[in-house]
Amino acid sequence: MSRPLPFGLKGIDHIVLRVAHLERALDFYCRVLGCTVEKEQAAIGLTQLRAGSALIDLVTLDGPLGRMGGAGPAAGGRNMDHFALAITRFDEGAIRAHLADHDVIVTDSGERYGAEGTGPSLYLRDPDGNTVELKGPATR
Repeated sequence: MSRPLPFGLKGIDHIVLRVAHLERALDFYCRVLGCTVEKEQAAIGLTQLRAGSALIDLVTLDGPLGRMGGAGPAAGGRNMDHFALAITRFDEGAIRAHLADHDVIVTDSGERYGAEGTGPSLYLRDPDGNTVELKGPATR
Protein backbone atom coordinates (compact mmCIF):
# COMPACT_ATOMS: atom_id res chain seq x y z
CA MET A 1 0.00 0.00 0.00
CA SER A 2 1.45 3.29 -1.06
CA ARG A 3 1.28 6.34 1.16
CA PRO A 4 0.40 9.76 -0.24
CA LEU A 5 3.33 12.09 -0.76
CA PRO A 6 4.05 14.24 2.28
CA PHE A 7 4.45 17.29 0.03
CA GLY A 8 2.98 18.93 -3.06
CA LEU A 9 4.93 20.06 -6.09
CA LYS A 10 4.76 23.79 -6.78
CA GLY A 11 7.17 24.35 -9.70
CA ILE A 12 10.84 24.79 -10.47
CA ASP A 13 12.67 26.46 -7.60
CA HIS A 14 16.10 26.64 -9.18
CA ILE A 15 18.48 24.99 -11.58
CA VAL A 16 22.25 24.82 -11.26
CA LEU A 17 24.53 25.32 -14.26
CA ARG A 18 28.26 24.73 -14.19
CA VAL A 19 29.85 27.46 -16.32
CA ALA A 20 33.33 27.92 -17.74
CA HIS A 21 33.25 31.74 -17.88
CA LEU A 22 31.12 33.53 -15.28
CA GLU A 23 31.18 36.95 -16.96
CA ARG A 24 30.08 35.47 -20.29
CA ALA A 25 27.25 33.56 -18.56
CA LEU A 26 26.18 36.67 -16.61
CA ASP A 27 26.10 38.71 -19.80
CA PHE A 28 23.89 36.10 -21.49
CA TYR A 29 21.46 35.46 -18.64
CA CYS A 30 21.21 39.09 -17.47
CA ARG A 31 21.60 41.23 -20.57
CA VAL A 32 20.07 38.87 -23.14
CA LEU A 33 17.41 37.07 -21.08
CA GLY A 34 16.67 39.69 -18.41
CA CYS A 35 17.67 37.84 -15.23
CA THR A 36 19.06 39.83 -12.31
CA VAL A 37 21.80 38.95 -9.86
CA GLU A 38 20.14 38.05 -6.57
CA LYS A 39 23.01 36.73 -4.46
CA GLU A 40 26.73 36.16 -4.88
CA GLN A 41 28.78 33.70 -2.84
CA ALA A 42 32.22 34.18 -4.38
CA ALA A 43 33.95 32.09 -1.70
CA ILE A 44 32.30 28.95 -3.07
CA GLY A 45 32.01 30.06 -6.72
CA LEU A 46 28.22 30.55 -6.79
CA THR A 47 26.14 33.36 -8.30
CA GLN A 48 22.36 33.16 -8.06
CA LEU A 49 20.19 34.86 -10.66
CA ARG A 50 16.51 35.70 -10.36
CA ALA A 51 14.47 34.35 -13.30
CA GLY A 52 10.88 35.28 -12.46
CA SER A 53 9.79 33.09 -9.55
CA ALA A 54 12.78 30.74 -9.95
CA LEU A 55 16.55 30.98 -9.62
CA ILE A 56 19.35 30.02 -11.99
CA ASP A 57 22.50 29.21 -10.03
CA LEU A 58 25.78 29.66 -11.89
CA VAL A 59 28.67 27.61 -10.49
CA THR A 60 32.14 28.39 -11.80
CA LEU A 61 34.18 25.36 -12.80
CA ASP A 62 37.26 26.61 -10.94
CA GLY A 63 35.45 27.38 -7.66
CA PRO A 64 35.02 24.96 -4.74
CA LEU A 65 31.57 23.79 -5.88
CA GLY A 66 32.59 23.54 -9.53
CA ARG A 67 35.69 21.47 -8.82
CA MET A 68 33.53 18.92 -6.99
CA GLY A 69 31.63 18.21 -10.23
CA GLY A 70 34.57 17.10 -12.34
CA ALA A 71 35.05 18.15 -15.96
CA GLY A 72 32.86 20.95 -17.25
CA PRO A 73 30.44 21.14 -20.16
CA ALA A 74 32.01 20.07 -23.46
CA ALA A 75 31.09 18.87 -26.93
CA GLY A 76 31.20 15.23 -25.80
CA GLY A 77 28.96 15.65 -22.77
CA ARG A 78 26.67 18.05 -20.99
CA ASN A 79 25.21 18.72 -17.60
CA MET A 80 21.57 18.41 -18.74
CA ASP A 81 19.39 18.26 -21.84
CA HIS A 82 17.67 21.65 -21.44
CA PHE A 83 15.61 23.79 -19.14
CA ALA A 84 12.62 25.94 -20.00
CA LEU A 85 12.01 29.50 -18.89
CA ALA A 86 8.31 30.40 -18.97
CA ILE A 87 7.84 33.83 -20.57
CA THR A 88 4.78 36.06 -20.38
CA ARG A 89 4.56 37.26 -23.99
CA PHE A 90 5.57 35.51 -27.17
CA ASP A 91 6.18 37.76 -30.17
CA GLU A 92 8.46 35.44 -32.12
CA GLY A 93 9.71 38.11 -34.51
CA ALA A 94 10.60 40.50 -31.70
CA ILE A 95 12.27 37.73 -29.69
CA ARG A 96 14.29 36.55 -32.68
CA ALA A 97 15.39 40.13 -33.43
CA HIS A 98 16.45 40.65 -29.81
CA LEU A 99 18.42 37.40 -29.78
CA ALA A 100 20.06 38.25 -33.13
CA ASP A 101 21.11 41.62 -31.69
CA HIS A 102 23.06 39.59 -29.12
CA ASP A 103 24.43 37.07 -31.64
CA VAL A 104 22.29 34.29 -30.17
CA ILE A 105 21.05 31.73 -32.70
CA VAL A 106 17.65 30.05 -32.37
CA THR A 107 18.29 26.33 -32.84
CA ASP A 108 14.66 25.17 -33.00
CA SER A 109 11.14 26.50 -32.67
CA GLY A 110 7.61 25.19 -32.61
CA GLU A 111 4.55 24.41 -30.54
CA ARG A 112 5.38 22.30 -27.51
CA TYR A 113 3.61 21.03 -24.45
CA GLY A 114 4.77 22.45 -21.13
CA ALA A 115 3.59 22.98 -17.57
CA GLU A 116 0.78 25.32 -18.64
CA GLY A 117 -0.25 23.47 -21.83
CA THR A 118 0.73 23.65 -25.48
CA GLY A 119 2.25 26.88 -26.71
CA PRO A 120 5.07 28.40 -28.73
CA SER A 121 8.71 27.92 -27.83
CA LEU A 122 12.21 28.73 -29.06
CA TYR A 123 15.38 26.82 -28.28
CA LEU A 124 18.79 28.51 -28.01
CA ARG A 125 22.14 27.82 -26.37
CA ASP A 126 23.90 29.72 -23.64
CA PRO A 127 27.64 30.44 -23.87
CA ASP A 128 28.49 27.08 -22.28
CA GLY A 129 26.35 25.09 -24.72
CA ASN A 130 23.42 24.50 -22.34
CA THR A 131 20.10 24.47 -24.20
CA VAL A 132 17.54 27.01 -22.99
CA GLU A 133 13.89 26.91 -24.07
CA LEU A 134 11.90 30.15 -24.02
CA LYS A 135 8.37 28.81 -23.45
CA GLY A 136 5.48 31.10 -24.33
CA PRO A 137 2.03 31.10 -22.75
CA ALA A 138 -0.22 28.15 -23.53
CA THR A 139 -2.47 28.62 -26.53
CA ARG A 140 -4.34 25.34 -26.02
